[in-house]
Amino acid sequence: METDELIINLGPVHPSTHGVLRFKLRMDGEIIKDCRIVLGYLHRGTEKLGEMKTYLQFVPYTDRLDYISAMPNNYAYVKAVEELAGIEVPLRAEYIRVLAMELNRIVNHIVSIGSLLLDLGATTMIMWGFRERENALQLFEMLCGARMTFNYIKPGGVREDIPDGFIPKLNEFIDDMEKRIVDYEQLINDNEIFLMRMKKIGVISAEDAVNYGMTGPALRGSGVNYDIRKYEPYSIYPDIDFRVCVRSEGDSYARYMVRIDEMKESLHILRQVVDTMPKAEVVSSPKYGIAPMTGTASTVMTYFPRIFTPPQGEVYSRIEAPKGELGFYIVSDGTTKPYRVKIRSPSFCNLTAIPEMVKGLKIPDLIAAFGTIDVVLGDVDR
Repeated sequence: METDELIINLGPVHPSTHGVLRFKLRMDGEIIKDCRIVLGYLHRGTEKLGEMKTYLQFVPYTDRLDYISAMPNNYAYVKAVEELAGIEVPLRAEYIRVLAMELNRIVNHIVSIGSLLLDLGATTMIMWGFRERENALQLFEMLCGARMTFNYIKPGGVREDIPDGFIPKLNEFIDDMEKRIVDYEQLINDNEIFLMRMKKIGVISAEDAVNYGMTGPALRGSGVNYDIRKYEPYSIYPDIDFRVCVRSEGDSYARYMVRIDEMKESLHILRQVVDTMPKAEVVSSPKYGIAPMTGTASTVMTYFPRIFTPPQGEVYSRIEAPKGELGFYIVSDGTTKPYRVKIRSPSFCNLTAIPEMVKGLKIPDLIAAFGTIDVVLGDVDR
């Protein structure tokens, strides 16, 4: 039986594409023969905005890149600015930053897994996931007053210290989340339909994953032991005990399991941060922090001038964001605004591997494989 090839447009729509994305599929019957990804529907221009704003003014724009995990986006840009200008950050501020980022990593993976299951037609996980996410967002609200776009991590430290009552609430969240992950695994891991939709679907080898520039859980699901927190340690990660979560199968199920394992490791990191965080102190020397309204200085913020002009030069700084390697390349011409800002976003690079992963599969398999890549289109259309 012969069939004619047919071009089908999947998108540009928001449902099942995690943003405004279009797949141009060349089909032979039900089989995908070729897949082209069409981008650019958001028209964001974030990099050019970064060249029009001062170094401090651009921090809130980084929240909007990957809005599911805004804290790591804040930190990646701020880290680049600090390296460019040689700014030292108080130790307590680094602990708070890692606390915020690992909490946001858990939120990211909850939303990722919940969205994946919803794409496959299951509704329980998205409801459970948003229940736990709400608890985490309440912690963020205690920390900085915001729930999704935080503008909390600033050059030199963090905007405010941890409020009273935050650590007990965080410990409650950690205890509860450990039980919830067990519930997720019991619900999902051995589900017959889930296994049929995930196992040996969207397979990509370690070599191909590296060649496509994939990073994060999508890369580690193919057996590549690459985590910037270990490979090029930053902040307090050299002093933290955690393992890199790797699976060797390279299929959609492996990428899902990496995220489950990473949530457990993030909880382990949070416990260590809570137990070893330096105590808050009040210092009077302005070199340790910007003097707040009381006239004292803070141990969570190094002095950062309002009119900031870093020396001429360039820097590329990268971190292990929840979705993979997030890097900022900044060129300074010695003025108050960057001459050039270039963002290496994990969603964009991971997305390029989709055509390789879905050749020979069917459209429902494309949706499943795409869900395990975990992209946000705001992070793609920069």
